[in-house]
Amino acid sequence: MSSRRASVLIVKLGALGDVMIATPAIRAIQRAEHGKTIWLLTTPAFAPIFAHWPGLQVKSYPRKGLLAVAQALWWIRRQGFQRVYDLQGNDRSRMLCALSGIPERIGNARQFPYTRYPAETSFAHPHHRLNALLAAAGINRMEPCPWLPLSDGRRIDQWLDTQHLTQGGFALLHAGGSARWQTKRWPYFAELAAALRERDCSVVWIGAGDDAALNRDLAAHGGIDATDRFSVCDLAELGRRARFAITNDSGPMHVLACSGIPVYSFFGPTNWQRSHALGQAERVLTLGVECSPCHLPICPPGYGHACLRGLEVGKVLARLRSDGLI
Repeated sequence: MSSRRASVLIVKLGALGDVMIATPAIRAIQRAEHGKTIWLLTTPAFAPIFAHWPGLQVKSYPRKGLLAVAQALWWIRRQGFQRVYDLQGNDRSRMLCALSGIPERIGNARQFPYTRYPAETSFAHPHHRLNALLAAAGINRMEPCPWLPLSDGRRIDQWLDTQHLTQGGFALLHAGGSARWQTKRWPYFAELAAALRERDCSVVWIGAGDDAALNRDLAAHGGIDATDRFSVCDLAELGRRARFAITNDSGPMHVLACSGIPVYSFFGPTNWQRSHALGQAERVLTLGVECSPCHLPICPPGYGHACLRGLEVGKVLARLRSDGLI
């Protein structure tokens, strides 16, 4: 790529939920920088998400290791970028911006290395922080509408046929999440799935990696185990065919927010106001008990995981009935 054409760089390294939250900002930057070549710098784990993103060139580098950082800097400096939008805003991305040689550096902190930054940086949710960053660059406010490019719908439809599922006839459930964060896991997914099946709503268990054993056990009692079956973009495409989704506070929660369906999410130990999926704040399921949010991966003795155990299946079903979904 000629340095004369590579004029704008966007930096977004991870994690999955944060990447999904940043998708409207990326589109807003593309609209504002129309006619320019725009590159996204990310990590190998997330590069496939942007492989078919229209109008975006993608460069990835590993997050760990000095050699990887040096190679990323060497590549950045060779391109001759005129402007960088740092949507990551951590120590690593700030270092990349500081050493990039890019004259205009837009970030979310009133400090070096940024040349443009918001006047206010204390917003709770990342979406609002990104809106402030865009405003500092003279870009209009973006709506909370996460987006992923369409995947191969035929492949999804073929899978649905093999599972005897119909569009709108099933729900996506994500009962897992990070193995380290056991407190994020709502304990009644098996009971919920049984109740949904009794109401003629099929259940598909989604997830990856750490979710495999849990989903296998849940599917043994009913539902379809789709662990590791879908890429991020394919999962969003599957979501477009589902009736609704119910998840813990997790990456799939944010991915499914791109599908345009209702996504209900359980929040106990974490702060939903900082982490809810875009466009889904009114579907957060939380009790607001005194000890929540604690931001602890394991519930301390004596508390009994009250933040999520108190959210009984009946309350969830009542909400789904109220919303006309069952």
